[in-house]
Amino acid sequence: MPCAFRADSTEAGMSAPSDVLTAPADDLSRFGYAQQLSRRVGSYASFAAGFSFVSILTTVFQLFGLGFSFGGTAFFWTWPAVLVGQLMVALCFAELAARFPLSGAIYQWARRLGGAVVGWFAGWTMVIAQTITLAAAAIALQVVLPAVWSGFQLVGTDPALSSKDGATNAVVLGCILLVATTILNATSVRIMAVVNSVGVTLELVGVVLIIILLTSKAERGPSVVLHTTNLDSTTGYVVPLLISALMAAYVLVGFDSAGELAEETHKPRATTPRTIIRAVVASGIGGAFLIIAALMAAPSVTDGDLATQGLPYVLTSRLGTTTGKLLLLDVALAVCVCTLAIQTAAARMIFSMARDNVLPGSAVLRRVSPRTGTPVAATVVPGALAALCLVVNVGNAGLFLGLTSVCIMLLYIAYLLVTTPMLVRRLTGNGLPGGTDEDGRPLFSLGRFGVIVNFVAVGYGLAMAINLGWPRAEVYNPVHYLPLITLAVVGIGGVIAYRFQRKAYHQAVAA
Repeated sequence: MPCAFRADSTEAGMSAPSDVLTAPADDLSRFGYAQQLSRRVGSYASFAAGFSFVSILTTVFQLFGLGFSFGGTAFFWTWPAVLVGQLMVALCFAELAARFPLSGAIYQWARRLGGAVVGWFAGWTMVIAQTITLAAAAIALQVVLPAVWSGFQLVGTDPALSSKDGATNAVVLGCILLVATTILNATSVRIMAVVNSVGVTLELVGVVLIIILLTSKAERGPSVVLHTTNLDSTTGYVVPLLISALMAAYVLVGFDSAGELAEETHKPRATTPRTIIRAVVASGIGGAFLIIAALMAAPSVTDGDLATQGLPYVLTSRLGTTTGKLLLLDVALAVCVCTLAIQTAAARMIFSMARDNVLPGSAVLRRVSPRTGTPVAATVVPGALAALCLVVNVGNAGLFLGLTSVCIMLLYIAYLLVTTPMLVRRLTGNGLPGGTDEDGRPLFSLGRFGVIVNFVAVGYGLAMAINLGWPRAEVYNPVHYLPLITLAVVGIGGVIAYRFQRKAYHQAVAA
């Protein structure tokens, strides 16, 4: 029975099993939900969901130029700094994933920790962020495909994403990809999981191959990261490095999507916490070596090409046309799988909120197809909205950087709506419940380090959200105050949507 802001959003929803559960449906029923989605996701597929959302081949290839253009070779050090902060967030999420194995993870966790209103705004913010992230991921094909074959440049002649031709062509390629991922996501959970797992495997192989091949073509040693080459220190080192840190902040997000598939995962209490952490660690290590290898192998770190053309330039110039293009095809596959994973996570978030009747159109959005076992309407909506987001920005040369900055800022805010009330509960002595997982082992817990880890996660998240939202001309051009405008629109829209769905719910109850 769907409801608006279920009563278990506080204490009742904090309960955890005290014994081993053999039936996943029995576990789900403890939260007042029936098993509607098919449990066809295994441990590796769960890891793949988190890793493919991060997708270091997609995002590092997209954003390497951004980090290098501001921080020079020293921008590498922003990567481990962001990785440590995000690992703290992931550890907090792992604790919650073990106790609340539910679709719509951020929404479900936030409302059980902070109450109905906090949960609703976390879910609302996350839906918008995931939709914009979906659009930003889809246009990443423009960074790769025209470099493989000029025939992929369907519009104009300049493939650079920062040009009008490149931005327009990116919209075309992105919309085609969104149609494909929508069809695949709506058709079958099992096929989606298989495609995702195969894609992640090929991405991992590709990352290792690229690192090995670039290292074998090194022009300089790993000490390059200890230099300040191309770092403009006219305003001091702090400001340019804060801007270059946005590259790592853009990349290392989305690991929580493993939690989005909890209701489709076998043994989610035991599996999901581990896969969330593994996704962050694997992405962090792989991305760090990828950045170092690129800096070592680049033909030059001073001629400007590395900042403007990024990793595709390094691959094709150092590994030869054939090898470089084959590896770029692997990157293109990673882009497709990344887009697929983001849409899957967005669909589960919408489904989870609609199941609680807290979204306009919930009656349609919560339906699960008996034939495909997927929430079809909840899948189509983010795909259509992401495509619309791209279409209205046709020809906008600042499309990618603006979209990426805004969506990641919103993701960090949504994360804060989970970690902050979680920290409040710890500090007030009202901690998380204990219990055992499906294998009879104690639920994943940070123990006595919980408060410290949680405190660092909140502090880091707040600092990075401010850094992402700062109205810098270098990032938000020509609309410098785009993040503030976005926050206002999300906030006002959220209030209107909240009041609308509450009114609709009370009218339905009265009838």
